[in-house]
Amino acid sequence: MAGIVGASSTLAISASTPFSSLSSKTTSSLYLHSAPGLSSGRKFYGGIGVPLKKGRSQFHLSISNVATDITPTQEQVKKLAASKENQRPVYPFAAIVGQDEMKLCLLLNVIDPKIGGVMIMGDRGTGKSTTVRSLTDLLPEIRVVSGDAFNSDPEDAEVQGPEVRDKIMRGEELPVVSIKINMVDLPLGATEDRVCGTIDIEKALTEGVKAFEPGLLAKANRGILYVDEVNLLDDHLVDVLLDSAASGWNTVEREGISISHPARFILIGSGNPEEGELRPQLLDRFGMHAQVGTVRDAELRVKIVEERARFDRNPKEFRVSYEAEQDKLQEQITAARKCLSKVTIDHELRVKISRVCSELNVDGLRGDIVSNRAAKALAALRGRDKVTVEDIATVIPNCLRHRLRKDPLESIDSGLLVIEKFYEVFA
Repeated sequence: MAGIVGASSTLAISASTPFSSLSSKTTSSLYLHSAPGLSSGRKFYGGIGVPLKKGRSQFHLSISNVATDITPTQEQVKKLAASKENQRPVYPFAAIVGQDEMKLCLLLNVIDPKIGGVMIMGDRGTGKSTTVRSLTDLLPEIRVVSGDAFNSDPEDAEVQGPEVRDKIMRGEELPVVSIKINMVDLPLGATEDRVCGTIDIEKALTEGVKAFEPGLLAKANRGILYVDEVNLLDDHLVDVLLDSAASGWNTVEREGISISHPARFILIGSGNPEEGELRPQLLDRFGMHAQVGTVRDAELRVKIVEERARFDRNPKEFRVSYEAEQDKLQEQITAARKCLSKVTIDHELRVKISRVCSELNVDGLRGDIVSNRAAKALAALRGRDKVTVEDIATVIPNCLRHRLRKDPLESIDSGLLVIEKFYEVFA
């Protein structure tokens, strides 16, 4: 695709950047003039610039003596910081009572996104959506190419958009900024065009340009894609998620035009098993599976109700009371992500993990891979550089529970079957 995203090596202004964002100290002059018959220049559609055809009359914007003390990127950062004050307050992750299994699975996926996401199934009203959305405060920062619609990594070609790769091949310098990992909600009623992105067929036919409007999958690249009530998701959207989760790329095909972009995300889903089962193809794409039950202890239920009432009365004050715990947990996650590559697991333990998977008749090798990665992430979270048997025992039920073949006559929970086999092999 012959477009570019963001600023070029000389000067580019996106169509969405208002003139008021220029510095008040700037002594610049703006010229808007018609220049027919020129073959140079670019037009911007959906944030992606495309070359104009020859012989068309077009407008050129010339700027002279522009002050460089405030760049458009700095303006965007300031606006983002100001908007955070007006955002709807999120319930603190550290304030959630109980549900340790669900919280651990979420934290491990933040530490190592290659685990492959988590499926949370449980009763209604058990805090599944609240817990997932509270994760946003703990998400670390990542380096992205400024102005890129796909959150491209400036160093990893696997998660770079086509425009960024073109710039690198031309030897252009990439402007880099640090942003928090993004969490994108996928509504049940979303259309396929909104999820995948769409191509403006009219511009493609009349002007010969690929005008691509990125969708939710582009926004979720290198971030988190959350689907609430995932077991109620329409089949055509499930197919889209399966394709993107399998390849890590999203391809939009419209009228013989093909555009691909990276779509590597942590897939998090939640749902109530009473409302319907999830398709086995999609269930297998989730790295871990957490089961959530209703709290039965009366004292604990009272505590949950009181904490929620405090939050509803004064959300800001409630969040301030958990700031220290939130900061401590965020530091722990950051440290775990840094030392994850140094964590090792003995060959003997790897063999035993694979024996458990084999004797449970787990199809494929995803169970082996995810169990190893989750055990390493847990060791990193606990501040160790070596995986222990205890780490494996903690995570292996969540990694294998949803991969066992269903037996309609079996009354034992699949998680208990995994634990029984684990102690049999590791004894």
